[in-house]
Amino acid sequence: MTTGIIKTKTEKGFGFITVEGSDDVFFHHSACNGQYEMFEIGQKVQFDIVKGDKGPKAENVSAVSGNDDVAEAPVEDESMAA
Repeated sequence: MTTGIIKTKTEKGFGFITVEGSDDVFFHHSACNGQYEMFEIGQKVQFDIVKGDKGPKAENVSAVSGNDDVAEAPVEDESMAA
């Protein structure tokens, strides 16, 4: 499976997934196993790429559990600031 980040998502039921080192991939709500409404822009997902009529498209789109690869910015403790 390929992983990517949801770039856009419309009320009409489709969007695009950004894939590092590749063109964005189209996805339709029917490829999301009933999870389309739960997806958010910026969310990491995994999917299969298949050949569509207008180019590559995503199938079997599902959320990637956990955000182990997302680095959090350190929080500065204001009480220690001089």
